[in-house]
Amino acid sequence: MGVSLTKAAQWTSNGKLESTPMNESLLKNIQRFVEQFSFDHPQEAEHVFEEPLQWSTTLVASDFKPGYDISDSTVQSHEKDNEGQPLLQLSPPFVYVRSFSQLSKLLHLAEERKLEEVRACLEENTDPMVKILGLNFATNVDVEGALPEVLCLKDEGKEEDSAMDSNIKIKLFMLLQNKDKQVLSQLLEEISEKVRLDATAVKNEVELLKQFCKEGEKRVLKSLRYTSDFEFSNGCRAPPWRQAHGEICYVVIEPCDTETLYITCSTAGVFLNGGMTHEGEESSYERVSDVYEDLVTLLKSRSPRFAENINKQQVFVVGEPSSTQKVQHVELVDGEEQGQSSYEQQEKNVPKEAKKQRHRPNKAEGKKKYETIWTNLAVLHIYGAEEKKPSTGSGEDKKRLEPEAKSKMKAELPGLSSPGRLSFQKIAEEKRPTKGSGEEKKRLDSGAKSKTKPELPGPSSSGRLSFQKMKTSAEAMHVEPFSESSSESEEEEEQPERRPESDTDLPSEYWQIQKLVKYLKGGDQTASVLTLCAMMDLNLMQETCQLAIRDSGGLEILLNLLDTDDVKCKTGSLKILRKISHNMQMRQTIVDMRGLQSMVKILDSSVKELKALAAETIANVAKFRRARRAVRQYGGIKKLVKLLDFTPKSDNLSTDLEKDMEVARCGALALWSCSRSTKNKEAIRKAGGIPLLGRLLKSPHENMLIPVVGTLQECASKENCRVIIHTEGMVKDFVKNLSSDSDELQMHCASAIFKCAEDKQTRDLVRKFKGLQPLVSLLGKADNKDLLAAATGAIWKCSNSPENVAIFQKHKALETLLRLLTDQPEEVLVNVVGAVGEFAQIPVNKATVRTCGGIKPLVNLLTGTNQALLVNVTKAVGACATDKDNMVIIKQLDGVCLVWSLLKNPCADVQSSAAWALCPFLENAKDAGELARSLVGGLEVIVNLLKSTNNEVLTSICAAITKIAKDKDSLAILTDLEVVPLLAKLTNTTDERLRRHLAEAICQCCVWGKNRKSFRVAGAVVPLTRYLKSEDGLVLNSTVMALYELSKDPHNCIIIHEKGAVQMLIHMIRSDNEEVQEAAARCVRNIRLLAQANKDAKRLIT
Repeated sequence: MGVSLTKAAQWTSNGKLESTPMNESLLKNIQRFVEQFSFDHPQEAEHVFEEPLQWSTTLVASDFKPGYDISDSTVQSHEKDNEGQPLLQLSPPFVYVRSFSQLSKLLHLAEERKLEEVRACLEENTDPMVKILGLNFATNVDVEGALPEVLCLKDEGKEEDSAMDSNIKIKLFMLLQNKDKQVLSQLLEEISEKVRLDATAVKNEVELLKQFCKEGEKRVLKSLRYTSDFEFSNGCRAPPWRQAHGEICYVVIEPCDTETLYITCSTAGVFLNGGMTHEGEESSYERVSDVYEDLVTLLKSRSPRFAENINKQQVFVVGEPSSTQKVQHVELVDGEEQGQSSYEQQEKNVPKEAKKQRHRPNKAEGKKKYETIWTNLAVLHIYGAEEKKPSTGSGEDKKRLEPEAKSKMKAELPGLSSPGRLSFQKIAEEKRPTKGSGEEKKRLDSGAKSKTKPELPGPSSSGRLSFQKMKTSAEAMHVEPFSESSSESEEEEEQPERRPESDTDLPSEYWQIQKLVKYLKGGDQTASVLTLCAMMDLNLMQETCQLAIRDSGGLEILLNLLDTDDVKCKTGSLKILRKISHNMQMRQTIVDMRGLQSMVKILDSSVKELKALAAETIANVAKFRRARRAVRQYGGIKKLVKLLDFTPKSDNLSTDLEKDMEVARCGALALWSCSRSTKNKEAIRKAGGIPLLGRLLKSPHENMLIPVVGTLQECASKENCRVIIHTEGMVKDFVKNLSSDSDELQMHCASAIFKCAEDKQTRDLVRKFKGLQPLVSLLGKADNKDLLAAATGAIWKCSNSPENVAIFQKHKALETLLRLLTDQPEEVLVNVVGAVGEFAQIPVNKATVRTCGGIKPLVNLLTGTNQALLVNVTKAVGACATDKDNMVIIKQLDGVCLVWSLLKNPCADVQSSAAWALCPFLENAKDAGELARSLVGGLEVIVNLLKSTNNEVLTSICAAITKIAKDKDSLAILTDLEVVPLLAKLTNTTDERLRRHLAEAICQCCVWGKNRKSFRVAGAVVPLTRYLKSEDGLVLNSTVMALYELSKDPHNCIIIHEKGAVQMLIHMIRSDNEEVQEAAARCVRNIRLLAQANKDAKRLIT
């Protein structure tokens, strides 16, 4: 807690710990250390601190358990120091702790708030070592080699301290110092794994630069040296706590024509540092210049002679990276020292030459060879793929501003300077989720704020997070686990950027936008509004125009404008963001820059237009997981739900009501995008969004209904949301809108019915409101695959009710569905086959499937790989196989072998569905036994599946074994494959369906050889007797049949009698099933005969 806090931790300017992955890791380390301290070091844990640690706590008196004196809101520990002061005292909101023992207890009481307490403690006790050990010990904590001197220290201010107390202090000091080293080492190891500590590239560039330090005409540098000769194992020369900030080494370069340069080489680039104040002292780490891509770029900007000579020499290095130097893709370090500005640079700070530098693969070789321009030697290409950045271009290539726009703007307008947002050049190739609160955003520089305040009243616009704060590794962050709905797979994922092949491919609008952005950077309020208007006149839906805004730093300015108090600037910015956010790359960059946080804040605005624009932009941005999660974390779901509070009354609305309706519509659009996340669905439900959406369903406006129904059909995948949809009477509106003229609205309504029809009540309501016929009519729109998938899905789920199937039959739904079994996408086929499987449960429809030629396409689908489709196909084929004529066709098409082969599918659902389908095959085939034996390895697969852990698989396999075992030759093979012990092992199950089919399988297997005895030896008889206590009639029937077969072995009769099964068997003699009556009676008879024989034998003996 010494060096790790002072040097590795990342602090804000107001003395708070930043919300960065490194700080999170540090806090967790300290938390675990303190929690375990009492157990690992009980003696040191009782040491009383020199001064109490004090901080504002979230704990209240009710959080404390027995062992504390609780009086109203105050709490004191029973443990006290020598002066009678409690070692822990709570006086809300402050807590005072004087020992590690009490610290450990407090963290255990905090439960899920542990990290919050640790953070508050460290923030309010910036040097805890002073309070824990005293000043003498604390001053030596971060001094290398200070330990021997510290061991001799005495607390001069307290001569009465005992030798024991001094020893404990020293031990405590050593423990804390060792923990410091461990934390630093762990942080360094984590960062080494997640960042590009490209020490090799820096070293290579330094070595090449040393060539220019030689005497002669080509000499451009006097000297170049490292500040440290010691090189760590990772190739870095910076101290470990500076490596934690991404710094690699420090070099001192003396050019021939300028002052000595003290340079820091880091993973973010190179920059000038504070230099050395005295000879031998370590560098001042504070950055005092812009960040450059490499050493050469920096030298060219600082030394005219160096730039002139390098440009003349045009040195290139071509070659492949060595086998030992692997090209890695890693992240930049997330870290920033207190008082040090971030490694953030605006477009204007990047030298023009640097913009043109990059690595290009040598296309002539056809391999990933690296043609590395001299001025960029220090940077490794990430993927070996070609990257292009636009050059500044010539004046002839740029399209000038229109005269009207130029007359309204001046190049040197005072006002907004370049905002503190992260420029596009600072965003690395791969994006990662960011974490932290909005309060961490940097503010505009003081000059800009002073200029904008008179023009833009209110708080100054805040900037985006610095690059180091924003760019983190997903592995190092504490991120909520993704929990997305099935529709998530259809949405975009974050993808690498596509760039034009060269600058000549860029249209004139690209350069015009770059000029407008420059005006936007330097203009005041009026100029900003005019610039935004001029920008909106351009084709912002064109991708190159969208990228031009980002490349020139315009995106961060647009996002900064959202934090001002000027309504016109906000409106103009949102209108542009609404358009450019249709681009996937722009969406991802907006999230990286924390733009969603500003948009969510605007949802509280009193200006309706602003709320609508912000909501619609959020709808565009929230197309991928990280964005949806960000909206929820910023509190956006509740705010969006509030926008839905609008009651549609009629088509004729006043202007004010039209604005309210537009706000509600945009809110529904945003919720629609967000509702693709499972957690967001729950958040919408908790915020009361479902009833409000139901109210908007009454709207006559199609553009309102589409996002409303879209959101509802997404939420309908959750059962608790379906309950609300049902109770609010929304099913009627879904059915009503099935007859809409809009295909999109019909699709969403059908999809909503598809998901809601999982419940029988909804299926009955769809029938009640006459929604079945419109669903069938939608099958005629076969060209619209999305609509077709939704309609077939709704028909499938509704056909789970036989009453609905009867109505579907009247409208020839089955015949239409059978025509859709070919040349359709899989999402349609899954639903069509599912519906056919439900229709085929009715005998008359089995013949319809055959006469309409549906058997062959169904069998053909058994060769697919889509698991959901295979589950439905096997069910449909199995249902059709109960008809003997269908069975003949299926066998001719080799359908039995195809179904049997699906038992090897790794998906448990496919396995169970295939096993169920085999049952009618084996029952209706004339030569079922021979068929089963003819399949090579078929019976082995069946037996092996008895080892499955899935109850549904076990149940279906037991049912299949029951059918197979009816053939004695097949049963003999099953016995040899040790089916008996495997079945016996399952008898302890509590699953009623499995019990039923397991008992039936045991009953059939008993008829072969000594299997009855084998079941007894395997311990199957006793569990079976317990099945007689089941309340399931089918389980009772199958159990009686199994016990009857087992009772043919005398020893089994004894066990059945001893377990008290006779009375229950007598009760089963009254069963309505004659076969069960007879089996129960015969079982009792066998037991009775054995008892009588035993009695007669005893009489003879006596």
